[in-house]
Amino acid sequence: MAEGRNKCDGHHGRLIGRRVFIAAIGAIPAVIALGYAESGVTSDASSNSPEQDASGIVKVSIVEFTDSGQRKGLVMEDKVVKTDEEWRKELTAEQYDVTRKKGTERPFQNLYAENHAKGLYRCICCGNALFDSDTKFESGTGWPSFYQPIAPENVKTETDRSMFMKRVEVMCAKCDAHLGHVFDDGPQPTGLRYCMNSASLKFIKSDEPNKT
Repeated sequence: MAEGRNKCDGHHGRLIGRRVFIAAIGAIPAVIALGYAESGVTSDASSNSPEQDASGIVKVSIVEFTDSGQRKGLVMEDKVVKTDEEWRKELTAEQYDVTRKKGTERPFQNLYAENHAKGLYRCICCGNALFDSDTKFESGTGWPSFYQPIAPENVKTETDRSMFMKRVEVMCAKCDAHLGHVFDDGPQPTGLRYCMNSASLKFIKSDEPNKT
């Protein structure tokens, strides 16, 4: 009887072992796929991350544009880092509050909400090209709104959990200036609404001579 039980246990063990082996084989594609997915995320994240050279200076990749909106190409630039006191001296009180303290200007009572001229919008802090007037649209929110940045490399986003809500903050990739937030209720072709503060922008009319 003991021998019969041993045979039964042995058969049961082999059956369990076979099932585990089959399950492991079946899981291999999923593990491989997960590995590729994680690798892709890591690669995408690192490609947009600042780099530090041997001297300790942080470098960022941005796309340069002339003031007329012509693309010049991708370049490595020193990340603009200044003290709080330096920013205070260079910016107006409102510009400082918005760009360096993540403030928000009043809707409908700002410089560019109703601006319909052709031109380029640069960062008020460092001059980085951010938006083109061709992508500006009337959102009805009272702030200048765009459906995409002039180049994805020139802006960066982070999760903003302030004011008891979860939003996506938009910042200048070159100097970390707070620009505004991006929402998914914009027009095609992107379906996005980059809701920006005028105080974070400097508008250059397209008929003005190049200054860069």
